[in-house]
Amino acid sequence: MLIILLETGFIVTGAIYLICSRVGFRRRRQRAWETLVTSLKPNRGDAELGHYLNWDKDLFVTPEEKWRGINGAQGLWAMFENAGVMLEMANYAATNSTETDPELIAALRRDAFQIRVLVVVALSKSTCGQVNESTGAIISRATAYYVDMVKRTAELAQLNGRALAPGFAASM
Repeated sequence: MLIILLETGFIVTGAIYLICSRVGFRRRRQRAWETLVTSLKPNRGDAELGHYLNWDKDLFVTPEEKWRGINGAQGLWAMFENAGVMLEMANYAATNSTETDPELIAALRRDAFQIRVLVVVALSKSTCGQVNESTGAIISRATAYYVDMVKRTAELAQLNGRALAPGFAASM
């Protein structure tokens, strides 16, 4: 009797999860471009991202300065969330436009994955109080991927029509 109740509970829980995930997937697919652009999180450190990509200067920047330069955990989390939003923008362009470049979409997906992995690693290290040279290297790599992803998303917006590009450029 107990086994039947457990099985029924697992089946009902699984069905609820599948229904909720399906509804969430449908909502994400129906989002308009303007909604995607407005869901980008502004980051105070975005203006300084290019500064940390110059490898000569990067050698003389301490991990603590890098951490402050990207606005710490908030800046990393904004990169994490913006990577997801830019990936949704790429998916939107892929489904709603005939002028998408499959290699560009694939590069955006790789960048989003790399950013998310690196941000999680950097945040876990900072939580443990290990803001050291390896954390600085992770922050530099995440920042480089983020800047590349912003450039690729801007390129994607320009390829898919002038109406999409201004909204994205103004938000970044």
